[in-house]
Amino acid sequence: MARSYDRVVVVFNPHSTGDAQERAEELKSGLAERAADLPVELRPTEYAGHARVIAGEEPGTPLIVSVSGDGGYNEVVDGVMKSDNDAVAAVLAAGNANDHRRVVGRRPLLDAIVDGTTEKLDVLRMTVDDEVRYAHSYIGLGITPVVALELERGGKGSIREVLTTVRAFSRFHPFAIDVDGRTQTFDSLVFANIAEMAKVATLAEGAEPDDGVFEVVLIPHRSKLRTALSAARAALGGLGPQPSVREYAFTTIDPMPAQIDGEVLELEAGARVRVDIVPGGLTTVR
Repeated sequence: MARSYDRVVVVFNPHSTGDAQERAEELKSGLAERAADLPVELRPTEYAGHARVIAGEEPGTPLIVSVSGDGGYNEVVDGVMKSDNDAVAAVLAAGNANDHRRVVGRRPLLDAIVDGTTEKLDVLRMTVDDEVRYAHSYIGLGITPVVALELERGGKGSIREVLTTVRAFSRFHPFAIDVDGRTQTFDSLVFANIAEMAKVATLAEGAEPDDGVFEVVLIPHRSKLRTALSAARAALGGLGPQPSVREYAFTTIDPMPAQIDGEVLELEAGARVRVDIVPGGLTTVR
């Protein structure tokens, strides 16, 4: 079967605390053995955001593989979506976590690349005033980006993550946004393209990355105990079915962070935000 990509570009952070470089080299060796006709290039990143540049500048029809967690893959997806090329994108899980690969993957990535069959997945698009960002899995407001920021400061690792999450939760304050002319206050608001996040939490039962919609998972402001119980419910049994929509618009009231596939973006006060879905926007192998 003819592949729709003519080469593989493997993007990784050589300074990652995980095994990204080792996994990138293993993928290249595996492809040399099983698909010798397919050129493979290793592209180490040199600075934050470099993966986005690499994905956007590669001409033609490459398969761009991000050896990373969700945040690194977000850069590749964002770069591909904004480029003029016909790139295929995929992720080889490395680093702290990769919810997208864990939920979406069907077989070892090496097997998928050798097979060459591609599929279309939906992509979340967040427009902030006139700036556009794309996300492969989720966009979160509230406790989600607050925890992410604390993890960046406090470090990762199982014990550190627990302590950091507890500290972030204790300092967390609800946020208010304007939705259809009404001020609404939330503890958490997540726009989800996949059913799970944060390794264990099941956000939206039945959510699929290729159904043309995304799920809105919202937790109105209430006591910290009730919010904690919702988090425990998500981790233990899931939150059940959630509303499915094609777009959601709001205006920020105060400055606040948003988390986009693990990357944190600061939203200014008064920002006009629109989240919508791009059906079948991303070509991938899985």
